[in-house]
Amino acid sequence: MIRTNTNYLQLSHRYLFAEIAQQVNAYKAEHPEANIIRLGIGDVTCPLPDAAIKAMHHAVDECADGKTFRGYGPEHGYDFLIDAIMAHDFTPRGIQLDREEVFISDGAKSDTGNIGDILSTDNIVGITDPVYPVYVDTNIMAGRTIKYIPCHADNGFTGDIPTEHLDIIYLCYPNNPTGAVITKEKLAEWVNYALREKALILYDSAYEAFISSDDIPHSIYEIEGAKECAIEFRSFSKTAGFTGVRCGYTIIPKELKGADGTSLNALWNRRQCSKFNGASYISQRGAEAIFTPEGQQQVRATIQHYMKNAQLIRESLAFFGLTVYGGEHSPYIWVSTPDGEDSWHFFHRLLHDANVVVTPGEGFGTHGEGYVRITAFGTWENSLEAMERIKKIL
Repeated sequence: MIRTNTNYLQLSHRYLFAEIAQQVNAYKAEHPEANIIRLGIGDVTCPLPDAAIKAMHHAVDECADGKTFRGYGPEHGYDFLIDAIMAHDFTPRGIQLDREEVFISDGAKSDTGNIGDILSTDNIVGITDPVYPVYVDTNIMAGRTIKYIPCHADNGFTGDIPTEHLDIIYLCYPNNPTGAVITKEKLAEWVNYALREKALILYDSAYEAFISSDDIPHSIYEIEGAKECAIEFRSFSKTAGFTGVRCGYTIIPKELKGADGTSLNALWNRRQCSKFNGASYISQRGAEAIFTPEGQQQVRATIQHYMKNAQLIRESLAFFGLTVYGGEHSPYIWVSTPDGEDSWHFFHRLLHDANVVVTPGEGFGTHGEGYVRITAFGTWENSLEAMERIKKIL
C-alpha cells in the first residue's frame, strides 16, 4: 500500500493566497461588472527594465545560433551573474564573498522552502508571527516542531529574543507582511543569540532594495559573526519585476557548520546538483543587466513608483483614522482593522463594498488578526482609486 507524508494533513486546507483568489473569483463570477482592484497578493505591475529585456533578447539570439547556444548551465549559476551580485550588493558594504558561496536560483520562495532539505527534522524552528506562510508550511511538511515568536507593535514587529533554545530562526526584513524594518542593533541581538545557542538564522532579504535609510541593514552579513550563523535569501522579483521570469539567489557562507562539523555550503551544493538544473541562461543574462548603470537607473525608477504608491496608501489610511505600519522602507502596508473588526470580515467588506482586494492578517498567523496587508505593487491610478473607494465605506 502506498504511504503518504501525513505531515501534509496538518496544513491548512488551502494556501492563503489560493483561498483569496478563490473568493475573489467567486465574487467576480457573481458580479461580472465589478471593477476589482487587487492590492492583496504581492505581484508586480511595472514591466521589466528595458536593460533586462535587451539582455534577454540577446540571450535568446545566442541560443538560436549553434555557435553560441547554451544548454545545461552550472547549478551554482553563471559566474557573470555571481560576480555582478558580489560587486554590487556586497563588496560596497564591506562584505567579502567567494563565488562558491553564491547560489543562483529561480527565486527566494523556492530556496526558503527547499533549504530544509539539508536540515534535520529534529531541529526546533522559531518563526515570527505574523509571517510569510511558506516558512510555516514547509516546516509542517517536514514534521518539525515550530515555536512562534510574537511580533507586535510593542516590539516593533521584530520579536523579542527568545529565552528558550531554538535551532533555526526565520527572519525577514524588510518584513512581509508587516512592512517593518530591523535596526542593526536589534539584528545584532539575533545574531548573538544564534551564536550563543549554535542556531541557524534563515534571513529573507527579498525586499532590501526598498530600504531608503543608511542606518538600516540591507544584509545580515553587515553584522559581525553572521557568516557563522546565517543564510541569506534574495530575489529579483519585486525590484526588477522578475515574478514571472524567476531568478534569485542564496548566500551560504563556508563558515557555516552543522553540529557535527559538516559544511552547510557543501550540503546545499550537493542538494542543488541533484535536484536543481539551475535558473535559465536567459533569465540570468536579464538579471546581470540589472546591475549595469542603465539597469540600476531603471530599477530605482520602478522602486520609486511603488514607494510613491506606498506613501499614498499610508497617508490616506492614517487620515481615515486607521493605525498604519510599514510602507516607508517596504512595499507592504500593515493596517489595523477599524474598531477591532475581524480581519477576514474586513477583507470581505472591502471586496463586496469597495471592490478592493487586500490580504487578511489572520492568514499570516495568530498575531496577524486585527490587521490587513495592503501592497503598493499596483498602478498609481488603481492605488488612488482604491483609497477613494475605501474612504467611502469608512
